[in-house]
Amino acid sequence: MHPAFPFRVKKRQLWLSAECCIFWEDQRSLILSDLHFGKTGHFRKSGIAVPQSVYKDDLQRLVMQIQYFQPRQLIIVGDMFHSHGNREVDLFKRWRSDFSGLDVHLIKGNHDILHDAYYSECGITVNEETMILDGLCFIHDIEHLRNKKIENDSTPFVNYCFSGHKHPGIRINGAGKQSICLPCFYFGEEYAVIPAFSRFTGIAIIKPAHNEHVFAIAEKKIIRLQ
Repeated sequence: MHPAFPFRVKKRQLWLSAECCIFWEDQRSLILSDLHFGKTGHFRKSGIAVPQSVYKDDLQRLVMQIQYFQPRQLIIVGDMFHSHGNREVDLFKRWRSDFSGLDVHLIKGNHDILHDAYYSECGITVNEETMILDGLCFIHDIEHLRNKKIENDSTPFVNYCFSGHKHPGIRINGAGKQSICLPCFYFGEEYAVIPAFSRFTGIAIIKPAHNEHVFAIAEKKIIRLQ
């Protein structure tokens, strides 16, 4: 596995992994988004032959990141699960028992529609809209903050946000008319967007401004583009 890429945001030390997650060193937290566990099973139930190996590969990648970074907690910025329960969701419960000492915090995404009892049985702390930790706000869809004021007299100070949902990607143009689209980390002035952890997702092309930071993921390496 290639070494993580160091990057600082608001005086916080981050490590960007080519496996589409971020290790927040100060809080020993692994930040992920859009795992979509159970998605392949959902497609198979609909008659679409998606191999279960896709789901197992995602779980194994998560194990490797936990073993590498040794976090004390996971912060999952939405869409941990894809839809209603199925066999793959049940398999996650077994997986969770192997990491019972690891705290798991979920900020609910639009696909997280499982019953509350399931999250409780799996030892997952659920945050309905946002989670605020050490001045950072975690929210699934950054667009939901446009009409919502985070900082007021009753909430902690926030100076940066992390979000998911968009599955960000960047288009890189080559010679002639050749181009390639790659998943990426996006860091703007006020918020970041994390790439989807699941390999079984599409990407949405972003167009960053000149003062924003983008890190593409190619061949399991982090490539800083700007």
